[in-house]
Amino acid sequence: MFEKILIANRGEIAIRVMRACKEMGITPVGVYSECDRCALHVSHAYESYPIGPSPSKESYLSIERILDAAKKSGAEAIHPGYGFLAENADFAEACESEGIVFIGPTARTIRLMGDKLQARASVASSGVKVIPGSEKVVNSPKEAAALAKSIGYPVIIKAAGGGGGKGMRIVSKASEFENALSLTIGEAESAFGSDAVYIEKYIEKPKHIEIQVLADGKGNLVTLGERECSLQRRYQKIIEEAPSVAVTESKRKALSSAAKKAAKAAGYTSAGTVEFMMGQNGEFYFLEMNTRLQVEHPVSEMVYGVDIVKEQIRIAAGEKLGIDQSKIHPIGHAIEARIYAEDPARNFVPSVGMIKRLGLPQGPGVRNENGVYAGYEIPIYYDPLIGKVIAWAEDRPSAIRRIHRALKEYQLDGVRTNVEFLLWAIDEKSFVNGAYDTGTIERAFEPSLLHSNKEAAMLATIAGSITAFNTLKNRDLSVENEDTDGTWKRTARVEGLRKPRI
Repeated sequence: MFEKILIANRGEIAIRVMRACKEMGITPVGVYSECDRCALHVSHAYESYPIGPSPSKESYLSIERILDAAKKSGAEAIHPGYGFLAENADFAEACESEGIVFIGPTARTIRLMGDKLQARASVASSGVKVIPGSEKVVNSPKEAAALAKSIGYPVIIKAAGGGGGKGMRIVSKASEFENALSLTIGEAESAFGSDAVYIEKYIEKPKHIEIQVLADGKGNLVTLGERECSLQRRYQKIIEEAPSVAVTESKRKALSSAAKKAAKAAGYTSAGTVEFMMGQNGEFYFLEMNTRLQVEHPVSEMVYGVDIVKEQIRIAAGEKLGIDQSKIHPIGHAIEARIYAEDPARNFVPSVGMIKRLGLPQGPGVRNENGVYAGYEIPIYYDPLIGKVIAWAEDRPSAIRRIHRALKEYQLDGVRTNVEFLLWAIDEKSFVNGAYDTGTIERAFEPSLLHSNKEAAMLATIAGSITAFNTLKNRDLSVENEDTDGTWKRTARVEGLRKPRI
């Protein structure tokens, strides 16, 4: 087993991995950019190293600086968390060339699954259904338009090297296609350095279902059931739950079987997630494979009782999987809500500044994955995700009530968060009855529906009024001696009958 692991990340996910390391008797090593010197993850590391200026390209995305920190610390392995370098095949190769273990799949697998067209072809060859669409990159607007017509509208244009909800556009009719294609190509080039795009049939009102996979280097592979991630805004997941109300036991077995086929076709090792789109008729299709730890992994951990991060580390150290498929069964229900520093009343614009007060929800069945503290100043350079709240209960209705209670307890002053929006989402009728899909938020949400804590505002107003009344009641408002009173005292007089002399 490793003695030291460097965590090439920041925030809540860095802390999550560090905690797993500590429980395994491994020294966690942190890294930080200039603006992250006082970040919470730095205090959780046993030792930390600076890796450059605040912009991520010059720090957390710098392969050279990350590897230099690992060599200085003597770390034998690097855990990339998610985001940044987690799905960067060049980084995985660079680690290998330096004799440092990359805690994740091989560079070959990352490249294969990172290219969406290659991933489609690989998975299709294993017998798993893929969404009808192009088998290669479209080379011209005319060719693309003809293909879209043959597939049948609506279609979705996707960046071949994309991910994270970027580089995608839904096109409902032929007259909109050319402009949408041009915009997607431009976004793909800007975000991923490649203008390659392809086209798929757009499945209307789909469920987004994903299967958690764990595979070691000795031929053992297990799945931890499904997570539903259909509640999304602009293709970004907002709330995730496990198990899915839309998945029966037989459907779960079919999805797990398909995920295993896809993972084996990729020669997969480590933790990964195979994602599917499920139509209204229950038919499902391979969407993509994320070759890393997912943001929403805690819901699977709470339902299946498996520490996914520890399993990742054991697999990377060459150990055999410590769990058997026959003993993996879901117990209860878990829901995760992502906390972002953003203003949902202003089109979700990121909110930066200093956190003046932070109170995290507690109590039975509640788990916090938190990356900030009171007094911490949220920087402008990184994703606005600041934490996650996860609730587990015996059944789904109880889990919904528990996550609602937990979110009501979440208190953060100084910057705006999306907590009010999350409260709206879990109260939304189609979420409560399980009928929601990937377009629910787009169809149903508007800022006027946001929860507002009227009770807290009223109490604050009453408390302020009482304080002001008591202050005035106990104060002598008679005119003081102008010759002996100080300037500050005269300036602060509340009667306002005479201007103070300066």
